[in-house]
Amino acid sequence: MNLKDTCIYITKAVVFGLIMAAVFLAITSLMQNSSFNHNLSNVSSSGSELSFAKAVRRAAPAVANIYSLSIDQGNPLNSSSLQGLGSGVIMSNEGYVLTNYHVIKKADEIVIALQDGRKFTAEVVGSDPETDLAVLKIEGDNLPIVPVNLDKLAQVGDVVLAIGNPYNIGQTITQGIISATGRNGLSSGYLDFLQTDAAINAGNSGGALVDTGGELIGINTAAFQVGGDNGGNGISFAIPIKLAHSIMDKLIKDGRVIRGALGISGEPLNAVMAQILNLPDLKGVLVTGIDPGGPAARARLTPRDVITQYNDEDVPGVEMLMDRIAETPPGTKVNMTIIREGKKQTLPVIIAEKVTNPE
Repeated sequence: MNLKDTCIYITKAVVFGLIMAAVFLAITSLMQNSSFNHNLSNVSSSGSELSFAKAVRRAAPAVANIYSLSIDQGNPLNSSSLQGLGSGVIMSNEGYVLTNYHVIKKADEIVIALQDGRKFTAEVVGSDPETDLAVLKIEGDNLPIVPVNLDKLAQVGDVVLAIGNPYNIGQTITQGIISATGRNGLSSGYLDFLQTDAAINAGNSGGALVDTGGELIGINTAAFQVGGDNGGNGISFAIPIKLAHSIMDKLIKDGRVIRGALGISGEPLNAVMAQILNLPDLKGVLVTGIDPGGPAARARLTPRDVITQYNDEDVPGVEMLMDRIAETPPGTKVNMTIIREGKKQTLPVIIAEKVTNPE
């Protein structure tokens, strides 16, 4: 091969290489544009998925506004007016409505207004100040019912929607997440609140806290303002639906919640007291006080006793013991294992009924 043929061969190879490089770049560019357009399409479609409209359509019709009907006795015509109290959630076809006790406790006559414009006079089935819950009943056909799944537990990080009637301006939806679960010490010993950053304002009380599927996970009950009422960040709480549903069933059955009582006060066993009492671990409840006329006194429990078992079930802390006592029907005989002066013994106790102080 002479020099001329060699140059021609090299030139063809270079030209072919340049053509292939151009084709490769063109294909790469098209693929990138396609991927970009696909991503844009995904963003667009995911934007619709982020809408909570479906959940609102499922739950919101069952969240009613609660009013107090007042009659002006000084008016010759006895004119009446409605005063907004809060919100409630329709739980069944029978017309049972779950709300907060503090919403209705001072109301003489209660009116429930549905989102479809219907209004009903409601009767109070029962109330429980300990958990701040009350059950009302209305008579109506084709009532909207909130979806409930008692087996689904709320988790920290879940997106939630609060539905209610804040400041009596009309039904409003606010959105947030579950910030914490098991919050207690805010009222009675029977509550483990869900904490959320979804806004819950005056009038939202008794309304629904739902998940992104529209299923009820809590009853909105309280809000605390950090920095005063006129500003700052709010912290909101709801009663978990499993507890609220259990209380509702008891109120429907008996008109009140019947709880057991032991007649003690106690506190968690800390390391210092465990060492003083010569206890091997920190499990149990240290008895700090005894009601003189209560079951514990009759069973001869004394301060500084440590309750380690309740009916053969280990007692890890105060909350668990309080729950078990409350759930025990009055008149039931239970065995409590205690440690007194370093020695274990078992005491039989007859549980009494807890007396709720009237408000």
